[in-house]
Amino acid sequence: MELNNRKKYLIRKFYDDYLDLNKSMEDEQLTVESIRNGVEFRGANLWILVFATFIASLGLNVNSTAVIIGAMLISPLMGPIMGVGLAIGINDFELMKRSLKSYFIATVFSVTTATIYFAFTPLDEVQSELLARTSPTIYDVFIALVGGLAGIVAVATKEKGNVIPGVAIATALMPPLCTAGFGLATGNLLYFLGAFYLYFINSVFISLATFLGVRFMKFKHKEFVDKNREKLVRKYIVAIALVTMCPAIYLTYGIVKETFYQSAANDYITEELQFPNSQILSREISYHKREIRVVMVGSEVSEEQIASAERKLEKYNLKNTKLVLFQGVNNGDMDISNIKSMVMEDFYKKSEQKLAQQQREIDSLRTQLDIYTRSGQADTRLGGEMKALFGGIKSVALSRSIRLELDSLKPDTLTFAILQCSKTPSPAEKKRMADWLKARTNAKKLELIVMGNTTK
Repeated sequence: MELNNRKKYLIRKFYDDYLDLNKSMEDEQLTVESIRNGVEFRGANLWILVFATFIASLGLNVNSTAVIIGAMLISPLMGPIMGVGLAIGINDFELMKRSLKSYFIATVFSVTTATIYFAFTPLDEVQSELLARTSPTIYDVFIALVGGLAGIVAVATKEKGNVIPGVAIATALMPPLCTAGFGLATGNLLYFLGAFYLYFINSVFISLATFLGVRFMKFKHKEFVDKNREKLVRKYIVAIALVTMCPAIYLTYGIVKETFYQSAANDYITEELQFPNSQILSREISYHKREIRVVMVGSEVSEEQIASAERKLEKYNLKNTKLVLFQGVNNGDMDISNIKSMVMEDFYKKSEQKLAQQQREIDSLRTQLDIYTRSGQADTRLGGEMKALFGGIKSVALSRSIRLELDSLKPDTLTFAILQCSKTPSPAEKKRMADWLKARTNAKKLELIVMGNTTK
């Protein structure tokens, strides 16, 4: 018993010392007011949202991650979403109505702005940054939930740091809305639905995280004088929360199932479709069609081997999945363009790496040539400076050369400076000349040679 009490004490002490939020909590009223103020979308907030949408659309259009991140930092979209979570947590029906209204207005303005931009932009190519916002995964759900928790903790504590900008980047609310606008502008309903799906999932789980944070930190509930009205408000809040959460939970369940299916299919391909003298060239997994398409090159796989592999599908929970195996390059049903694109992509990557290596070598050679050029030439500027600093010098010649020490047979790079003077300089003056030339030519080692008198 005493040992258990000691363990409980140690756990409690650890929690109090390191995990207790009460020590750094901001005044609750200030936190609530901060979230309330971020809910409204009028005037400056709405204009900032429009500009952020334009920036994000430009970033998606030119495939620039840096520009997209900048737009996410500018966007004030987190305000009404956190407002919904706070309203549910403290039973504030008025705040919920304001938050949902602002959320609707912000969504409509963002999608409309993006649609207008993509309707008039001359760049209509579908970039990878756009495609990444059309198919949410289970990881997006986790990011939204954990990001929302980080956000409410940061808002509710004094040491906010750079958490809120980080949450804005991680949860990525603006890019899906811009992609939805792209879908409307180009008439691609699948892009619109996929992007809006991701936006909705992110919004719901950020609100859920805010609600959980508010309840965990025990924010005070709104008190009503009329208890019947309080019960009615709670019913409305619960109803709205359920109406919002149920589709999100259903959609998330579908995402989880698809993620597990994709993982199982990849494991199946890796483990069961490895045949001697054959190589997998490409794979395509379709959860909705329940189909795995694999392109293979090399020795032909027999029908018996394929049938044996198909029987193992159930082992990976891939029952009712169709295996389509393409072999060789003469198969009429095989997508030759897929192979061509893979070959071209591989060729492009290798060419890019080779060009980058060649460019590094060229830059290195240029640097070395520049060193030789600077220290191996005596220009008019250097001559003018020497004439002003040191009297009696008639000519100067610079030469960069390799000197071999015969005792050690060790070569050494050396810069020679040959001066022709009207009179022989003193040893101190020679040293001063050598030091100046060494610094002026950036030579690590310099040897000064002074020619004899040329005039009597």
